[in-house]
Amino acid sequence: MSACAFCGTTLDEKMRVVRDSECPNCGRDLRACIQCRFYDPHAHNKCREPQAEWVTDREKRNFCDYFKLNPAGRGAATAGRADDARKKLDDLFKSKESDSG
Repeated sequence: MSACAFCGTTLDEKMRVVRDSECPNCGRDLRACIQCRFYDPHAHNKCREPQAEWVTDREKRNFCDYFKLNPAGRGAATAGRADDARKKLDDLFKSKESDSG
């Protein structure tokens, strides 16, 4: 199963996603880079599909021919994990500074 990258609503990964498809819960665009299996914020062009064209706003619908709904539903959840990890590191260094002072 997939999940909306914005709200986490479960989506059927086999569902047909057309350009104007929206999440049934939050109403955000489903055919957007952040919802795609090829989206990777660390890859060149932020996409693992080498032939994909540059898309300016990856949270809005677009015409990419390579779009496939992400079966893992990572999108925003990945960003949330990165933020959590960064906060834990910041907390760790803060506690070390207070211990040495």
